[in-house]
Amino acid sequence: MDPHQASSHPPQPRPPPPRPTRGAPGTGPTAVLPPERTWPMTGPRPARASSTDSPHPRPERRRPLLRRPRLVVAALALSLGASLLASGATATALPDATAPSLTAAAPAVEPPSTQNVVFFDDFNGPAGAGVDGGKWTHEVGDNWGNNRESQYYTPGTRNAALDGNGNLAITARKENPNNYQCWYGRCEYTSARLNTAGKFNAQYGRVEARIKIPHGQGIWPAFWMLGADYADVGWPQTGEIDIMENVGFEPGRVHGTLHGPGYSAGGGIGASYTLPGGQRFADNFHVFAVDWSPNRISWSVNGTVYQTRTPADLGGRQWVFNKPFFLILNFAVGGEWPGYPDASTQFPQQMLIDYVRVTEGQTPPPTGRTGTITGLAGKCVDVANANSANGTPIQLHDCNGNAAQQWTVPGDGTLRAYGKCLDVDGPSTADGAAVHLWDCHGGPSQQWAISGARDIVNIPANKCLDVREHNTNNGTRLQIWTCSGNPNQKWNTP
Repeated sequence: MDPHQASSHPPQPRPPPPRPTRGAPGTGPTAVLPPERTWPMTGPRPARASSTDSPHPRPERRRPLLRRPRLVVAALALSLGASLLASGATATALPDATAPSLTAAAPAVEPPSTQNVVFFDDFNGPAGAGVDGGKWTHEVGDNWGNNRESQYYTPGTRNAALDGNGNLAITARKENPNNYQCWYGRCEYTSARLNTAGKFNAQYGRVEARIKIPHGQGIWPAFWMLGADYADVGWPQTGEIDIMENVGFEPGRVHGTLHGPGYSAGGGIGASYTLPGGQRFADNFHVFAVDWSPNRISWSVNGTVYQTRTPADLGGRQWVFNKPFFLILNFAVGGEWPGYPDASTQFPQQMLIDYVRVTEGQTPPPTGRTGTITGLAGKCVDVANANSANGTPIQLHDCNGNAAQQWTVPGDGTLRAYGKCLDVDGPSTADGAAVHLWDCHGGPSQQWAISGARDIVNIPANKCLDVREHNTNNGTRLQIWTCSGNPNQKWNTP
């Protein structure tokens, strides 16, 4: 047995209690925890589909009703206008990124101009004071046994209070002062989980927090978001964006993940980031952030981007992140992913949050980018004979700087030349379907995503723009084909 999975209280299967209706958001600072999503952040994290480098694969996790579903997550540039490519760089999603040269401590960051800040909490106040009830709600309960976590989340200030030094301290304790009952019997630990549901929802912009995480076997802190429509559609349909989560047996690594329909729990999409030189995240404060725009999310640690995700990463599955999400901070103890505390784990443990900030319009996707699209043999995507008529074939040709090779990425999922759109003939989703120029109509045959791997993907077909038969001759037609990673499907875009 994996020693990190060992538990002093072997899980005894017990039917989860009926899911209670979550306290009405905004009616008070305390709400009953709904059952955790099938694989929320408070439960064991499954192995990330996009990263197999961890020696401790994530077990399947179950999602709670209001509990955060773990959505791992790293992204490619999909909204063709929201891509890192717009700056000339590729948005490569790394399964495990390592900081090139990062100072151990991240300095405190002053909030930017308030005209762009839509949510900010710096947790200033006297030691022992509670959180601002106008911004945060306590979730209360044992997370319904999801992820087989061991803690009981309490209300009040016992486990979540200001420390008097400008931080929120979420404290996990090995105690049970009120005979709390958990899925496995009498609870062994207390902690806290806070969310902004019904009080603040974010949609696009920069979402960040400066946090000093706790450490030790069985420790599981996280900063994440759930779709504001969670109560209506449930998890994973609502979507989950895990901005940061750490499991104690990986002291120098954090994970970022997306969860949604068809890619939740162990199938979440994400990547991890590792500090250099054996540093531990628990030794200093670090800034964890996502920069979020339509069809594109990038994760960073201390300003270093380590992954970007777009619909092109989902293999044709639904992208559910172009809508409002609420924020969650929690500190779980135990679970199928982190394992359980052992004799080496010290209590109490604290997760310190210096600030949480959401800034709109900080990193809007670039729009109207115009230039050439180059591919195989360095040749250009070209409108045949410079003919702007509907149905004109799109081909490979020597680059010449003519208007027939000038493509615009307007940010709406289309690629345009002569004011018309790159379109799949038919429309068809079959291998070998030709592409041509056509009046823009917003249909699926004209929806494209640029991935960090330099694929141009037709979203409904989940197939790549392809040079027929790897032929580098001028005039070779372009088509869609099952994505293979071959050079005839790799492109450099504006």
